[in-house]
Amino acid sequence: TCVVVGNYYSSKGRHEKAVQYFQRALKLDRTYLSAWTLLGHEYIEMKNTAAAIEAYRRAVDLSDREYRAWYGLGQTYEIMNMLLHALFYFRKAAALHPHDARMWCAIGGCLLGLDRRADAERSYERAVSLGDGEGIATRKLAELYREDGDEERAAKCYLRHLELRYQSQLPGTSFAGDGADSSPDAFEAVVTRVRVDEPEAEALLYLAYYYRDNLEYDQAILCATRLEDYPGPEKEQG
Repeated sequence: TCVVVGNYYSSKGRHEKAVQYFQRALKLDRTYLSAWTLLGHEYIEMKNTAAAIEAYRRAVDLSDREYRAWYGLGQTYEIMNMLLHALFYFRKAAALHPHDARMWCAIGGCLLGLDRRADAERSYERAVSLGDGEGIATRKLAELYREDGDEERAAKCYLRHLELRYQSQLPGTSFAGDGADSSPDAFEAVVTRVRVDEPEAEALLYLAYYYRDNLEYDQAILCATRLEDYPGPEKEQG
């Protein structure tokens, strides 16, 4: 019951209150694995890294297969900018939960921070192959491919980013990855209906130039038109 109440307060952003209830649960049972992990999450939200590390370590001492605690340790050390430590813990989490794209996104971020660009790209590519429902790896790969001058792969990632964002707007649906509909009608639906914030504006601007340079003028115009109502600098560049 204490954990249920703690989760409720956590969902409401009342992290100090959530901590109180997770601590109550642990007073009743010091071996309550999930309570230690959840307590670590709350301390992360409160920017109390020392307490978060202690809670997560208690969790992995109880079970070295608690991937959420290993992942939490990685996040904590990443916040502290201790990237080698963070990478170690993220890899522990990924070894236990290898089909979770978030694990590989986290590894990719650490590798990029350590200037291991090629390794970072491989990690992000693995995240994309696992679905990348949050679109983090897709966007990072688009940026990396663009910087590498790989226009085709950058365009593919930017388009996939728009598809993911569009799908996230539709209740009860999820993007189908490489099996998604690539027909002209599907492309038009995504470009004309996706909600445009800064990441989407960046993608649309890149795609407008990409399609123009590849003589696909209908697609270029469609992308550029979506920028007309966007207030950022991309509007002037489109």
